[in-house]
Amino acid sequence: MTKVLILGANGQIAKLAEAQLLKDTDATLTLFLRKAKRLTVQDAARETVVEGDATDAAAIAKAAQGVDIVYANLGNRGIEAQAQAVVAGLNQAGVKRLIWISTLGIYDEVPGAYGKWNHQMLDGGYLETYAAAAKVIEASDLDYTIIRPAWLSNKDLVSYELTEKGEAFKGTEVSRKSIADLIVKLIQEPTQHVRASLGVNQPNTDGAKPSFY
Repeated sequence: MTKVLILGANGQIAKLAEAQLLKDTDATLTLFLRKAKRLTVQDAARETVVEGDATDAAAIAKAAQGVDIVYANLGNRGIEAQAQAVVAGLNQAGVKRLIWISTLGIYDEVPGAYGKWNHQMLDGGYLETYAAAAKVIEASDLDYTIIRPAWLSNKDLVSYELTEKGEAFKGTEVSRKSIADLIVKLIQEPTQHVRASLGVNQPNTDGAKPSFY
């Protein structure tokens, strides 16, 4: 039985992943978030809620005791500090496997007009802070997978393709359900995509270029 710690457990993608993990696996979940009362537990036998701050390495280390894999669904302008706390906390707890959600564009990997538009939309320090956080994760000795989603939609759809770090990003959007599905697959097969940074987008099946290219 896999033990999973989810940091930022009240996020939209996190809640989709939690529901899928409860449905498709026998994993037990520790749900870590700042305000525990915001979250409704679906299965008390398999879910434990922990209230804490993701910039508190000691709190993360305590929550990570005995877990097999950590999925971090964090984000805001404090993301670099959160990354530092996660690395320190997992090192203290002796946990190696981490799934880290980032964003597209942190390596300037989005080509064409869409890349320019994306950079303009995320200007003002957002991309820089997410890029800095990714560097913290990549400089660690953790067995990480960084996930860089395209612009997120709420489509009831699971359809995605992956690009590696160093490859041009392909598409313009992806559903939150698709990202949740990828997270669950990585939890089910934790040896896949270790120390990798994955761009994730919805495949273009009609042969036309996305409108931003």
